Amino acid sequence: MKPVEVLARRGWEAGLRLGFQKRGGRSVLASRASHGPLAIQKALYPEGGAVCHAILLHPPGGIAGGDRLAISIDVGPQAHALLTTPGATKWYRCAGEQASQRVDIAVRRDAVCEWLPQESIFFDGSMAHNAVNVELEQDAAFCGWDVMCLGRTARGERLASGRVRQHLRVAVDGRPLFEELGTIEGGGAALDSAAGLAGYPVCGTFVAAGIRADGDALAACRGVAAKGDGKWGVTAMEGIIVARCLAHSAEAARGYFLGLWEHLRPRYARMPCRAPRIWAT
Repeated sequence: MKPVEVLARRGWEAGLRLGFQKRGGRSVLASRASHGPLAIQKALYPEGGAVCHAILLHPPGGIAGGDRLAISIDVGPQAHALLTTPGATKWYRCAGEQASQRVDIAVRRDAVCEWLPQESIFFDGSMAHNAVNVELEQDAAFCGWDVMCLGRTARGERLASGRVRQHLRVAVDGRPLFEELGTIEGGGAALDSAAGLAGYPVCGTFVAAGIRADGDALAACRGVAAKGDGKWGVTAMEGIIVARCLAHSAEAARGYFLGLWEHLRPRYARMPCRAPRIWAT
């Protein structure tokens, strides 16, 4: 078999390892290593030196069948890192092999990590496995979200075939705070069921962990509403707040999560939220 045929069958294997540290009052990108088509732009400081913003790049522009992406992020003691993407992550239709992305995040003592990617678009026929694993040390904080578009909604496309598997785990000092595994079958009954996605093409999950999830925080979050006729809800558990959203557009879901972030960031980071500049381009 020719090498090009092997590549087409196996897809891309790519990895990215990032390490953030607190140095002289600044949060810095202290280490980076990568292989395959994964990279990062230079560190940005739109909020001053306290927070290091980093933009993850995937030059192929989408994830195809057989692709395997692995991202590892380590935020050192007292550092603060915010990571996002320049645009939507596209998961293409698969002819055979599943595509996968795994994100492992370690947040050390008194550190903050914000994982705020733009939406993921799962094309009809995509076979995807998307996993995020977060390990917090004592007094560390994490805020992150995941917005999924099931089909190219701007074209009226739905996820009529394929499969999307999601796995989210958050732990503190090895003790699980929250873990969720889910599978969405293309064309399945859950897409339209009232107990499932109720016909909405966009769904999202928001998590803030390592914070004091008291009554005031919960009340503030429940005062945030998504635009349009979407559905949403917020739950507070020990050390974590989880919110869900069903919407007709990624913009509506992301806007709802931004409202939650605005209320919660002063609690876990002691500073107001400031949206990354790349979101406005």
